[in-house]
Amino acid sequence: MSAHQYDEGHTVAGWTGVAIATVGTSVLGVGVCMVSTALIAVGLATTLVSALVTWALHLSGWGKPPGRRPREQWGMRVRDTSARDGHPGCVGCRMAGRGGSRVTAVEPRGGAAGQAEPVPAESAG
Repeated sequence: MSAHQYDEGHTVAGWTGVAIATVGTSVLGVGVCMVSTALIAVGLATTLVSALVTWALHLSGWGKPPGRRPREQWGMRVRDTSARDGHPGCVGCRMAGRGGSRVTAVEPRGGAAGQAEPVPAESAG
């Protein structure tokens, strides 16, 4: 049984991303201390890869949606089956073109789309 009572997002995507990012920031730190441009570049690249790997794992169902999940889905080996359609309110899913609500920036003025609004005739003076 878990020691905590809340869903903290302990997922394969989260742990994998943190592990890769830890390696990347460690290499980056060594590169800064040694004043090595090559190590700094490798550290930055590894840290970027950690974000991309985490995002890919999240989209493939090994992450979790925003918010709390039911208690039976708290396990780390539980795959999220709703990831294919995208999670509402999830920035990563919206960046991938999944889920979320699409809102039009401009609403048509005449009621239904495609109908022209009548233009009042000007009176001749």
